[in-house]
Amino acid sequence: MTACKKAVLYGPGDLRIEEDTLDTDNLAPDEVWVQTTVSALKIGTDRGNYEGAERVPGAPEYPRGVGDSNLGIVRGVGSAVQHLAVGDRVISGTWHQSTYIQQAGEDPAKVPDGAADEDAVYANLYALSALCYHKALFRPGETVAVVGLGTLGLGAVALGPLFGARTVALGNSDTRLRAARTMGAHQALMSDDPELHAKLDRFSDGRGIDLVILTANPWPAYRTSLEIVRRDGRVAIVSLLGRGEEALDFNPLAMQLFYDKAVTLIAVSGGDPSLYPRPAERTGMAAGTRHHRPHVLQLMADGVLKPSKLITHRLHYTEMRQAYDMAFKRDKSMINVVFDWTGA
Repeated sequence: MTACKKAVLYGPGDLRIEEDTLDTDNLAPDEVWVQTTVSALKIGTDRGNYEGAERVPGAPEYPRGVGDSNLGIVRGVGSAVQHLAVGDRVISGTWHQSTYIQQAGEDPAKVPDGAADEDAVYANLYALSALCYHKALFRPGETVAVVGLGTLGLGAVALGPLFGARTVALGNSDTRLRAARTMGAHQALMSDDPELHAKLDRFSDGRGIDLVILTANPWPAYRTSLEIVRRDGRVAIVSLLGRGEEALDFNPLAMQLFYDKAVTLIAVSGGDPSLYPRPAERTGMAAGTRHHRPHVLQLMADGVLKPSKLITHRLHYTEMRQAYDMAFKRDKSMINVVFDWTGA
């Protein structure tokens, strides 16, 4: 038996580190045992869970685990596991915990040599950022505006130039705009800039914004997205619109914003809109993110994609509650936050 520590949310604001045990001596043939090295905070979604925003359909009841970005080292494998070996570094979408046992399918996934731990731990999140482009049928050379500069938004900003996009970042704080520039944004603007439309027109040489990637939940961010996208443009929505926000005070499909502009709204979930069939069992967000994860991991191994440049807080797992409290207070100094599981 192996001791395990895990983060469990019992209700709004009630986050606890609990102790448990795992039977690591009797792995099933298809199981893998992983010891966590580092996990990452997904600030927007984790904050919503922590503050008790209305539930997303399908979300588990309390108590429930939190987190979805875990990097660890394989400590044991079942007799039928062939693609992973003891000592391999792996990432998974499992929650914050010191060690875990999981069926060895596509998750956990092996981390290639050359990818630093503090970069690779963000691979699941950046794969979701990549899905924003691919689900919206992005074409190299297009102009892309990213609205909302949390982890997913900054990931979309970083991937844009690598995919061939000319990218402008829209945020609501100077700290986030600086982060966007660090990650390669060609331009970064405040979303409430009174000259926003004129600046975007100049940025796009008068052609308009081809694709808007919306990562922010508030309705004003959605409205901005519809206002700035060009006629016949697309808005890829990876946010949980309206979650934890005030009641809607405008028509989200107003003719002048949607119908008259012939805008395409795209839900960034599920698999790619590919011409080849996807396995029926691959549904939900994992269907798309796992498809893009190997590419994202290789970009990290090549040193051209480095989320670690934006790490503002490195905390021991015993300090996790502090990070969640800071996120609850919407502390703008937080960008990328990682938890060290040493000694767990």
